[in-house]
Amino acid sequence: MKITCGCDIIEIDRIKEAILEQKDAFISRIYTKQEIDYCEKKNQNKYQHYAARFAAKEAVFKALSCEIPDKYAIEWKSIELKNDESGRPQVGLDEEKIKTANIANIDISISHCKQYAMAQVVVLWKE
Repeated sequence: MKITCGCDIIEIDRIKEAILEQKDAFISRIYTKQEIDYCEKKNQNKYQHYAARFAAKEAVFKALSCEIPDKYAIEWKSIELKNDESGRPQVGLDEEKIKTANIANIDISISHCKQYAMAQVVVLWKE
C-alpha cells in the first residue's frame, strides 16, 4: 500500500480578514453549509475554526494531488470536514469530483491556537 501525506499551517488573521473583506463570497466558495454552521456556532472563536478547516482542506489537497489525475477537479467544497460523535475530525470527499476508489483510509489531525491553525493528513491508498 502507498501512503501520502499533506500538511498546512495558516495565520488565523488571514482567514478572518478574507471573511470580513469578502464576506459571503469567500465563505461560500470555500466551505460547505455544514462547515459554515459548525464554525458560526463557535461565536468569538469562529475564525479559528474557519482557519483550521481551510488548513485541513489544503492538507487534504496536498495528500491527494499526487495520485489524482486531474488535481484541478478538486474544488474547495469537494473536501468537507465533519466531526464524529466524540468531536474527532473526519474527511468527507465529493466522490463525483474526486475518484475515491483507490483510497483505503484518510486520517486527519487539526489544531489551532490564538494565531495559527494547522492540519496534517495521511492517506492510505489501496494497491
